[in-house]
Amino acid sequence: MNDTTTLPSLPDRLSVDPRSPYHVAAVFEHDIGIKLNDKERSDVEEYCVSEGWVKVAAGKSVDRKGKPMLIKLKGKVEAFYR
Repeated sequence: MNDTTTLPSLPDRLSVDPRSPYHVAAVFEHDIGIKLNDKERSDVEEYCVSEGWVKVAAGKSVDRKGKPMLIKLKGKVEAFYR
């Protein structure tokens, strides 16, 4: 691994969906983690640190376009590189 590369700073709000205005492709080149209320979550679709929420898929339900239905969970959000 080349450790001389600098990691891009994590944005306040980030989305997995490439069509979202909050999607930053450079961040997804690295492995990131999200903690909600000091517990690490692996199913986060979108987060906002300043507002304190994450969006996760609500089971297997999908909308009419085939994207998963999301629910918003509130709490203390931390984003970090692994």
